[in-house]
Amino acid sequence: MNPRILLIGTADTKSPELTFLKERIIEAGGEVVFMDVGVLSRGELKAELTNEGVAAAAGAALPEIAALGDENVAMAKMAEGAARLAARLAAEGRIDGMLALGGTMGTDLALDVASALPLGVPKFIVSTIAYSHLIPPQRVSPDLMMILWAGGLYGLNDICRSSLAQAAGAAVGAARAARRPTPSRPLIGMTSLGTSCLRYMEPLLPALEARGYDVAVFHTTGMGGRAFEALAASGAFAAVMDFSLQELANHCAGSIVNAGADRLEAAGRRGVPQIVAPGAIDMIDFPAWSENPWGGEARRYRAHNRLLASVTATGEERRAVARRIAEKLALAQGPTVYILPRLGIEGWDREGEPMHAPEALAAFLDEARRQPIGAAKLIEIDAHINDAAFAQTALSVFDTWAREGIVPAGALIDAVCRQA
Repeated sequence: MNPRILLIGTADTKSPELTFLKERIIEAGGEVVFMDVGVLSRGELKAELTNEGVAAAAGAALPEIAALGDENVAMAKMAEGAARLAARLAAEGRIDGMLALGGTMGTDLALDVASALPLGVPKFIVSTIAYSHLIPPQRVSPDLMMILWAGGLYGLNDICRSSLAQAAGAAVGAARAARRPTPSRPLIGMTSLGTSCLRYMEPLLPALEARGYDVAVFHTTGMGGRAFEALAASGAFAAVMDFSLQELANHCAGSIVNAGADRLEAAGRRGVPQIVAPGAIDMIDFPAWSENPWGGEARRYRAHNRLLASVTATGEERRAVARRIAEKLALAQGPTVYILPRLGIEGWDREGEPMHAPEALAAFLDEARRQPIGAAKLIEIDAHINDAAFAQTALSVFDTWAREGIVPAGALIDAVCRQA
């Protein structure tokens, strides 16, 4: 079958551009289901999903939305209806991908629609603010793809046509090649950084796979943590091992390298069993190509590459992070274990390494012990987070949960039990 692409845009202001996109999608072998999200009137391009229908899906009539007199409020209401319609179409198998077009208003709406669609349905947004600092990480769905709409603010031109043609081809191609997740084994969500900083996944990954689990490891440099939170909130994980929390520390310090204010909350709120550790909370990250906002001789500095650099957090900053972690753990509705490795929390904080700051680490540990964490269990170990003892402790907790049925038995273990 030809891939069916949900095309989204405002026909009252962008009919020529949307018509061009529709033609290119058909030319590439796709079919188009056009959703008009304009508020003012019907545009020239005929819509399968009219703006009246979008408004109705949000529980309102289009004239009522237009009469609100506030374009922000009006488009937010249209976004509500668009997201509901798109989710329904996906659930009914009537669309295979999404392609939205917009400036700031259209992008705002399209982000909500993308978040309403399941993982594995290709999601493209052609936007004048693609991956801009204006887009908060919590608005970005895990598999969203964005294309800069260069030179496309008003009217068609050669530059604009080039961007739109590529977007149409990308959406059709992605829909043809897409594979929705069809899990046959329970999935464990894990957070980490590169192995030069955090290494526990090296022993844990094969150990968990041998027990019959799949493991997805998320790179916690902002967007990775955001994807982790979104999937945890959706119920994708049987359990999580959230061992890299420097995005949370970055947020506390005001760094842009963060995953939003609700980092370390989704799994707990959903009741997903979680094992947590404070990996890399001793660092504050920032773009290496920018001026260091935390300059000064008192902080140790390390450039990881030309994109990402870090400085050490002070003892007081780490105490603040310890309090924030405790607040979030106390919200957890499911089994939670908090592991504190006394000898260090990332590879560069060992003695002789560039981020070594034992007094600040001691301050964090002291504050972590003082803070109430609700029903969560605290385990302290005389080990570094990269030591084998840390991975063994985490695995011991996980195995206990598996035996007690708190997490589902892995596929291989379950198969053995059935044969017995």
